[in-house]
Amino acid sequence: MINISEPMSVSSPVTLSGSPSTSAQNDTFSFERILEEYLPQVRAIADRMKRRLPQNIEVDELYSIGVTGLIAAARNYSPSKAGSFASYASTRIRGAILDELRRNDWMSRGRRSKAKRLDLAINKLEQERGGIVCEEDLCTEMKMTAEELAELQDEVRELKFVSFDEAELDSENQSLHEIVPDDSCPPPFLVLERKEALALLAERMTYLPDIQKRVLAMYYYENMKIAEIAACFGVTESRICQIHTQTLRLLRAYMKNVLA
Repeated sequence: MINISEPMSVSSPVTLSGSPSTSAQNDTFSFERILEEYLPQVRAIADRMKRRLPQNIEVDELYSIGVTGLIAAARNYSPSKAGSFASYASTRIRGAILDELRRNDWMSRGRRSKAKRLDLAINKLEQERGGIVCEEDLCTEMKMTAEELAELQDEVRELKFVSFDEAELDSENQSLHEIVPDDSCPPPFLVLERKEALALLAERMTYLPDIQKRVLAMYYYENMKIAEIAACFGVTESRICQIHTQTLRLLRAYMKNVLA
């Protein structure tokens, strides 16, 4: 979508460069007067440009951008250099909209040119053959091989933007959130397997001797260091390491046997 900046303030009258700074001219060319007189022109330009643009671009977005172009025209207009304000404003309005469209266009200018050339060739063949265009004729018209044509069609294929929150027509009002898989999430069967394995592991840990359970709890849940655990039990660090290693070996052997 097109990013629209915050509307500029139009509450203060401005003096156009090149004009005498008089109260009469300030009143004549104030932002309020310009907006009142030329907003319909912005709307007309936005409507005309929308007819040649993709459906995902809203005319109200073009209109909002065109208003910023109108304000810029009022700020920079000089009668001695730009001629009539209407003509100058029209140029600035169109320019502001085109600049924003180019900034947000996913297709480069070179790729856009290729797409236009392909469209012209298809339209020409459709008129000559009554709407039926085969790949062989298109290759001949474009002076390309079938492989080159397929590569070009893939390169200029238009992107379609859809909302995940909109219901699909053929899916009984299901949104795309319920249809499109999330590759970042593990498959359900893996989630169930992991849940079952954790339950088995937790059950096995209940049968461990008290010291082994306490060492695991201090190390993994309370994030205590080996030295701190050893101090709590009044033993050496090597003894805690030995208990920790033996306990993990016992649990691994159990899980390997259960899941085999």
